[in-house]
Amino acid sequence: MPSVLTDAVLAVGREAGLDAVGVASAEPFTRAREALEARKRAGLHAGMAFTYKNPARSTDPGAALEGARAIVVGAKSYRIAATRTTSSRPTAVVARYAQRDHYAMLGEGLRAVARELKSRGWKARVVADDNALVDREAAYRAGLGWYGKSANILLPGRGSWFVLGSVVTDAPLVAAAGPLDDGCGSCRRCLDGCPTQAIVAPAVVDARRCLAWVVQSPGVFPSELRAALGDRLYGCDECQEVCPPNLVLDRRDDVGAPGRGVDVLDLLAADDDTLLARHGRWYIPDRAVRYLRRNALVVLGNTADGHDPEVESTLRAYLTHEDELLRAHACWAAQRLDRADLLALVADDPSPLVRAEL
Repeated sequence: MPSVLTDAVLAVGREAGLDAVGVASAEPFTRAREALEARKRAGLHAGMAFTYKNPARSTDPGAALEGARAIVVGAKSYRIAATRTTSSRPTAVVARYAQRDHYAMLGEGLRAVARELKSRGWKARVVADDNALVDREAAYRAGLGWYGKSANILLPGRGSWFVLGSVVTDAPLVAAAGPLDDGCGSCRRCLDGCPTQAIVAPAVVDARRCLAWVVQSPGVFPSELRAALGDRLYGCDECQEVCPPNLVLDRRDDVGAPGRGVDVLDLLAADDDTLLARHGRWYIPDRAVRYLRRNALVVLGNTADGHDPEVESTLRAYLTHEDELLRAHACWAAQRLDRADLLALVADDPSPLVRAEL
């Protein structure tokens, strides 16, 4: 019986460690497709591929699994303590979702659900954090939460610190009665708290200004966003950190010791192999660690003492670096730290990127 099968599958998901699990129907996500296509036309995707690459596919569960009839949606919490930076050295923070491999834990729960379905003779495919399906829309349809104004899914009484994934199946599961009502009301703290005003309307994010996307985009870091980056090396949690449901949980529950920051000078001194060993789990364009160094130079410019000998030595090294992208960002950092005297090192630099910074 569909209801018995549904209860059994949901129980397996919970027993396997999923913090929330529900079922959505597998009809195409028409609303999500329209939104993706409209935002893509407006350029709000900033060239991001992911689910924007082929909205017709990423909003059709049937494209992920032929004969799809239902989607089992799971959520796994990644609510951990924020990074604390108390060092006297320039230290960068990393977004909470990137401090551990939370998707590995989510995947374990989803695979347990898929195994249960397959053991009963049904087809099942796990999709999480890829371009096969818009996981947030699946979670919304499954009744796990509502879209916050930040565009994150908020679970009732549990906030938004969750990674999401799905199991698409041809099993005749009983779907949730419908999406939850909006729980944000008149609150707009995420819109007002975004350091770059990237949330241009409720649940609409302009990726061109979203630091979480910009730090993992190739090319020059936009000059108008550099000061706003502050001490962030990878990711940005600001819209979630100011969200009242998340604040209530952080005050109420102990989530352990704060995460450790990244020593910026140490990062800038490390070789490529070391950086990939430390941070290779993150999305880095073309696996090129020059972009980690680019971000670190912006953080250096925002946080360091330009007259500290080690900082000065690092600036000198990067102003004469073989990579023009890094020389250019070192120019910005030097000027930001009131060390324009060091720019004599690049006075005759022919690079257009460096000339633009000068």
